[in-house]
Amino acid sequence: MSAGQHVFHEHRRLLFSVAYRILGSATDAEDAVQDTWIKWSSADRSHINEPKAYLTRIVSNLALERLRSTRHKRETYIGPWLPEPILTSSDTADTVTDAESVSMAMLVILETLSPLERAVFVLKEAFGFSHAEIADAVERSEAAVRQAAHRARQHVHARRPRFTTNRTQQRKITEQFLAATTGGDINTLMNLLSPDVTLWTDGGGKVRQALKPVTGAQTVASWFATITTVTYQGIPPTDIHTELADINGAPGMIFSTPNRAIATITFDYDTHNQITTIHNIANPDKLHAITHRTTHNIATRY
Repeated sequence: MSAGQHVFHEHRRLLFSVAYRILGSATDAEDAVQDTWIKWSSADRSHINEPKAYLTRIVSNLALERLRSTRHKRETYIGPWLPEPILTSSDTADTVTDAESVSMAMLVILETLSPLERAVFVLKEAFGFSHAEIADAVERSEAAVRQAAHRARQHVHARRPRFTTNRTQQRKITEQFLAATTGGDINTLMNLLSPDVTLWTDGGGKVRQALKPVTGAQTVASWFATITTVTYQGIPPTDIHTELADINGAPGMIFSTPNRAIATITFDYDTHNQITTIHNIANPDKLHAITHRTTHNIATRY
């Protein structure tokens, strides 16, 4: 491995972590990292004193460009657009800040920011870069970065209340939800769900899913109580395996066949440890990493 390859490899996890949070797509993040390598490998590195900052600047700009180019596709998407789920390592999940910054709920909120606000928020709040460093990375003035950071922080904090459900409690609730779903136990499901729970499903027009959010404990509980009793995508329920997994920094569920993942489920909670939001991703284009069991360490400190 050459010196340039060694430096890039040393920072590769950081680059993916930045790109994924900006883009909400593991596939696009990997592409951004690969394009960063192309630029890095062809650059004159003799005058680069801080490779980490240089590489972060490249991947941030590439992610911004890609995000702007995909915005129209997301706006015309069939049904709700949800981020691409990823399997995360336990050390990511055990760090509250890391888990929060990559949670499905946070990524959904970040979708409502402008591309610049999103990049600035990610670099500042998740990775702790200074305003000056971010200004250099996104090629804006420091004043513009400060304004974008302020707007983004206000927007996110207004929409993302912080609750204290710990990982142990999350796993217990997820285990109970899994058992109730596979057993068709609607009463237990009702007890686990907040009365105004919302289920978001993303099939992307590729598979049949609800095109609008499903709301209310009774409706959502009934939906899950029957999910393992009906044929799905031509697959009989006896051929569908359900399991727990660490998804986006928290316990979640994977539905799969012997050949591929067909859906993931993640949860958000209220102060009473009841489930307030469920994100169900079934678009096969977003499940390749889950199918291949690719696990990411998306820590924010390297």
